[in-house]
Amino acid sequence: MKNENILTIGKFFFWLSFILGNICLFGYLISQNEGFAFYGFMLLIFGSIINLLVVIGLMIYGVIIKSQLNVCVKTSSIICINIPIAILYYFIGISLLNF
Repeated sequence: MKNENILTIGKFFFWLSFILGNICLFGYLISQNEGFAFYGFMLLIFGSIINLLVVIGLMIYGVIIKSQLNVCVKTSSIICINIPIAILYYFIGISLLNF
């Protein structure tokens, strides 16, 4: 696989998670519809699992194809940028729902 394709995978999963998280958070903030909060928490659960599987897959690919390890680590770190954002959104959601 080309370096560009590997980076595209990472950017795609980063932006997908980021945009869907923003839709859920700001959708709830604007509309107070608890459906947004529910789907936000489901996104947190399933998105974490999917992103973790992608990172594990990239790391395995990088270990097998040694020449691609650096780009796989870079791509995995791009995906992992969502972790502190997801934690922040989790605490914002919990405080808004008064749990």
